[in-house]
Amino acid sequence: MFCVSCQQKKRPILGDTQFQKELNAFYKDASTSPLKKKDRKNFEGLDFFKFDSAYIVTANFKRTPDEVPFEMKTTTDRRPMYVKYGEVTFQLKGETFTLDVFENLDYKAQEDYEPFLFLPFLDETNGLESYGGGRYIDTEMPQGNTLTINFNEAYNPYCAYNDKYSCPIVPRQNYLKTRVEAGVMAFGK
Repeated sequence: MFCVSCQQKKRPILGDTQFQKELNAFYKDASTSPLKKKDRKNFEGLDFFKFDSAYIVTANFKRTPDEVPFEMKTTTDRRPMYVKYGEVTFQLKGETFTLDVFENLDYKAQEDYEPFLFLPFLDETNGLESYGGGRYIDTEMPQGNTLTINFNEAYNPYCAYNDKYSCPIVPRQNYLKTRVEAGVMAFGK
């Protein structure tokens, strides 16, 4: 007996950068993907803005050590514990912006925690080319007073793909009054 389905041609993982290829592989894998089964069935890759080195910025980092932990609002009743870790100030398209960066205290309590900062942001592409609820960037903890932010690695929260997830809502102070044409675009547009 010959098995036709065993001969299915494997599709290559799409992406112009290593980040894009890794993210697409993650979303294609049924064991890790936040996509609904129906969306994963014909998934070939996420849509990304074209990579642009102008969206890799060196920010001045200011630690804010005396912040009080808080429950971050999410798209559900879940309220994970975060603390504002600091502020980043940077130039983008000739303008100066400041954003808050956060540390997830629930993750920090886990034994295998790798320290990172969470940078959620909104911009003027939201609801048009990018997901309406904003996007996220995960970045390493700074070793000094600067931090590199790569907006080409901005990704959508899982709830952009599947409403079964609970996603942090971007705080209003993290709104960039400019278009950030970098990172993952809206799904299914």
